[in-house]
Amino acid sequence: MSDLVKEVTAGGKPLKKVYVAIMLWFVGRAVQAAAKADKDVKKEFEALPDDFTFALGVLPKGPWMVVGKEKGKVKYLGWNPDVKKLHLRLDVKGIESAILMFTFQESTTVAFMHNRVIANGELPYAMAFMRILDIVETYLLPKIIAKLAVKRYPTQWSFGRKYGGRVCVYTRALLGF
Repeated sequence: MSDLVKEVTAGGKPLKKVYVAIMLWFVGRAVQAAAKADKDVKKEFEALPDDFTFALGVLPKGPWMVVGKEKGKVKYLGWNPDVKKLHLRLDVKGIESAILMFTFQESTTVAFMHNRVIANGELPYAMAFMRILDIVETYLLPKIIAKLAVKRYPTQWSFGRKYGGRVCVYTRALLGF
């Protein structure tokens, strides 16, 4: 009977996976950069434990972004979520859900609401990460796209904070410091 049934596996969607991997890599480095450049991101990280580590990735096999705080410094730790003990792990339920999030058709908050993201960790840590991600996306994206990607677009930011911070975050993220 098993000779009559041919096993079929789903396609890998390699282009979507590469796109999400590049986005996670850049966002991870941008979180590290924003922790040095933005006072609100610094404050969020100061409230987290010193050895705090979190990961954001796509089920079942990745890609992943891992960011940690060690000795008061925030570092992008790469792609492997098994490197350290994680305090927070956010799993996007599939590549299609990740594409919705990372093409900014759906905000991270809306993705949580539609049950596309699984949070494994304490709720206060997840909320802090969401606030950090909103600030980073505000720096990385043009206003018209950022309004779709974040829960509330910050209208009270000064010209210097918005554009000076954007230049600083992009520069640090691209150069890796």
